[in-house]
Amino acid sequence: MKIVIFGATEVGCLLATEFFEDHDVTIIDNDENRKEEFSRLDISFVQGNACDMKALKQADINNADIFIACTPLDEANIVACLAAKKISGIRTICFVTKEEYKNTLYFEKNSGLNSDFFIDYIIWPEELLTQEIFRIVTVAQALDVENFADGRARLLEYKVEQNLPIVDKKIKDCKFTNDTLIVGLTRGGELFIPNGETIIKAEDKLIFMGTAHSLDILAGTFFHEKEYVKSVAIIGGGEVGLMLAQNLETLKIKTKIIEADYERCEKISQELKHTLVINGDGTDLKLLDEESINECDVAISVTNNDERNLLCSLISKQLGVKRVISRVSKVLNIPLFEKVGIDIAISPKNSAINEVKNDLAENDVDILATVEQGKGEVLEITVKPEFSNKKVMELRFPAPAIIGVIIRKNKVLIPKGDTELKYDDIMIIFTKSESAEDIKEFFKVK
Repeated sequence: MKIVIFGATEVGCLLATEFFEDHDVTIIDNDENRKEEFSRLDISFVQGNACDMKALKQADINNADIFIACTPLDEANIVACLAAKKISGIRTICFVTKEEYKNTLYFEKNSGLNSDFFIDYIIWPEELLTQEIFRIVTVAQALDVENFADGRARLLEYKVEQNLPIVDKKIKDCKFTNDTLIVGLTRGGELFIPNGETIIKAEDKLIFMGTAHSLDILAGTFFHEKEYVKSVAIIGGGEVGLMLAQNLETLKIKTKIIEADYERCEKISQELKHTLVINGDGTDLKLLDEESINECDVAISVTNNDERNLLCSLISKQLGVKRVISRVSKVLNIPLFEKVGIDIAISPKNSAINEVKNDLAENDVDILATVEQGKGEVLEITVKPEFSNKKVMELRFPAPAIIGVIIRKNKVLIPKGDTELKYDDIMIIFTKSESAEDIKEFFKVK
């Protein structure tokens, strides 16, 4: 596949390095100094502006399959995508930073007008970030949450505290709930696929898949005493903070927002019905103490500044908040946040990159989610006739992987070794990202 990327931004570079080994990648950017950097990776570089037809033609847009515009300028991304579409009818992916652009472009695409002049896929990273944080917030103590089969199956990730009864036990001896599987374990920053003989250690992060009901029981039994999140504090009243508060209001979760800009406070207070809006500095220890932030189940720092988010999160943790979530703009900062004790560090750029990866996946394979900063992937693969009636235990995967869920005619199954696959079953498979291609290839019809 030939991919053309407009913008040597952090997102553009992450996408290029993600795809260049298996695809022909070209980057268009005005900064000529980046040319040597990309040539070392066997990535073609065109100096120029993709809003200019000359630059697009120089990037061989007529023979490309995908065009991705991810510069910091929404208007440039939109014009470039429309220009690429006009020249070659190529599939276009456009990054935007404003909700109004996303809504307008989505309306144009779905307006029913007989026109080829539209953008195929619009990505607003802040919206994806909000959705990801919201999923995590609603499950007490979870580090990651993904929903499958309309919420009937789930992936949950938890950290193993020192006082848990499962510490130093083999997985097979832990007596986890039925319809639940451990599909991944992260220890010392390394993710691997465990088995029944794997011994669980304190500070491990365990990734479970199973039915929603069984995982609720598992969570309440092993990882937290109270079942529901009742109160949340949000530091930062920007678009992400506002959208989060609106979503939390729908669940009747007691929410407060701390925002430094008074005019912004006035605006968001008019859009929120049940959220307490506080004008103040989220790094003010006295303010956070007076607002009893330690009594909140979760504190979320979502300003647009990494340093401020880190400081707000550390203060919240110091005051006794059990679970702290922080927005991280620079993907490379995520390990730092986690190393100093932030429970969950999430980047809108990672969320957006995952969307692009899924959009580029094969028609019969979807990437439903990635975990542990892209180290693990959840694949959705449909069973071909050649694998029908085979038992799970008979499959000889070329790399470690676990079938966590099977969806069969609207029924959710958590497979065991003797479970037989059926034609058209939908398998939800967990594996390491480096092994994903091998697993996809294994299920392809030769």
